[in-house]
Amino acid sequence: MPFGKPPLGGPLGKSRSRISASGLTTFLRCKRQWFLGSKLGLSGPLNTSQVLGIVIEDCFCEILMKRPKQITNLEELKQWSNGFVEEYSIKAMERGEELWNQGIWHKEGNSWDDVELESIMYRISCGLELFIQEVEDCYNSNGGPYLERFRKGESVFERNSPAWGEEPIFPIPDKVNNFALRKWSIDEKAEWQDSGSKVSWCESWEIARPWVKDPRVHQPQRLFHPDGWAAGELDLVLRWDGRIRIVDIKSGNPESKFAVSLIHQLRFYSWLWRETHQGERIDGMEGWYLDGAQRISYDAPSDEEYESMSVEFKQVHKEMQSMGAGPVVFPSMEQNECQGEQAGCHWCGVSRDESGTWTNPEKVEAITKNLEIEIKPPSEVLKNIPSRVTVKGKFTGSWGPLPNHFSEPVLGAMLSSGQKQITIEESDPGAFPKLHDCPNGEVVIIDALPGVWRGNPRLYVDSRTKILSLEDAEKYFSSIGQELSEMITRVGLLRTRANAEGFVLSIRKRNGIRLDGKPWTMLNMYIWDGDNVVEVVAFGSSINAQMESITKGQKVCLTGAEIGWRAGLPQLRIDSRNTRITVKD
Repeated sequence: MPFGKPPLGGPLGKSRSRISASGLTTFLRCKRQWFLGSKLGLSGPLNTSQVLGIVIEDCFCEILMKRPKQITNLEELKQWSNGFVEEYSIKAMERGEELWNQGIWHKEGNSWDDVELESIMYRISCGLELFIQEVEDCYNSNGGPYLERFRKGESVFERNSPAWGEEPIFPIPDKVNNFALRKWSIDEKAEWQDSGSKVSWCESWEIARPWVKDPRVHQPQRLFHPDGWAAGELDLVLRWDGRIRIVDIKSGNPESKFAVSLIHQLRFYSWLWRETHQGERIDGMEGWYLDGAQRISYDAPSDEEYESMSVEFKQVHKEMQSMGAGPVVFPSMEQNECQGEQAGCHWCGVSRDESGTWTNPEKVEAITKNLEIEIKPPSEVLKNIPSRVTVKGKFTGSWGPLPNHFSEPVLGAMLSSGQKQITIEESDPGAFPKLHDCPNGEVVIIDALPGVWRGNPRLYVDSRTKILSLEDAEKYFSSIGQELSEMITRVGLLRTRANAEGFVLSIRKRNGIRLDGKPWTMLNMYIWDGDNVVEVVAFGSSINAQMESITKGQKVCLTGAEIGWRAGLPQLRIDSRNTRITVKD
């Protein structure tokens, strides 16, 4: 089963709190790069190779889903498949230009006008060359062990390889309301020979076709760890010869700076396959480089390696979740080990020591034109915006797990303090599983995440939160040299909004389709006040023409932004009715 249903039922099945293959490889290259880029979301400029990697892979897989007819030899098969290269290269070019134009910040010197159609055609041709090697092996093996089952029309695998002419399979089909999305109308059937006859070239293509991410399926096609803390989306899975081989597609070549990460990425996928397939082991791992048709093969992990990977990945995930608290200090007060030289690094090479001396200040100065910024009232510096609070009260009710506003099952409770009541909820499913087992009587909730839901304050609890009895809370704060009374925030005085200003370091807008087929739009903007950086987000109708016109380097002032959080870090959210944005060039 090359993909599964999101175990927690979230709207996108995607979370910054899960470890993924790309997140793991980034973390292993440079922890600071992972923290800034993946957990905080502070991205660097978009370059053409990022876009090309996406569109070339999609169009290559679309060709694999084709069904050959009346092919009698290998040369005819090659000519037939290569006959689609130009058509799908043009499609990749058009899709890539659309994605490129959606980007607000492009790498200096990069232009989509410089992308050559011949380069895309070459890479897709190389991909077909690699796949036809599998088809040829299948033909020489007389169709492999599943030939007769295919001919009988049996379902050989729980998830068959997607093909044009067959209905797409959605991870969560009941969320797809549009029947046109679920039903595929092209009547394109495979050619199967009589039982006992020699395998044909058309059959060899059908049998050798790997499982691929179906481009017709808008829902995430990921594998999810049973405990929910890891997920991954495979590129190809070869299964025709009775062996399971996981393949990752790379649009570049093995000399790329990112090539060192391939083995770590494949190890993660092989481990995740075993975790999600009742202990089933894969038989091989491969990287297919489309720039030159090069195949890099690795042996499958041993049982001992699988066990060590479980320990390693769990430890990495734990370290990831512990990184960062409050508005992110930027630039870092200590120089990063990689000094910004690792593949994909942009911001992590920027630092500043206690004396104010910068490392790589030009990366910031090129955007802001200034390394100093003055924050004037009514705005406040970002570090003063509350990201964690401590409150006191009594639990008066509990429920769950029930769906939150993201349709994720979480535990909830009601806290009463004086004449005020407030909802307490897990930040993510399983983030605070002992919420209903808290002490009776008056309790103190330490380090809760403040948030807003429909204009009303709400508190969220996660792995950093503590819920103690009043007596134990006094002992806890006394042990760290603080007074409980000084740390308590009255429930009726919880802040839900903030005024902030700063330079825009990065901005991006993304569009997509939700699980139910409805479109979504999100704009992320990162503002810097000279010492800290925080994410600002707007969704759907809250994204107006003024926001879309904002560019990196401008100074913006936010009045009445909602205080929220993402992955345990503070976040400011734009409310179109109550938030005012002023742009100061």
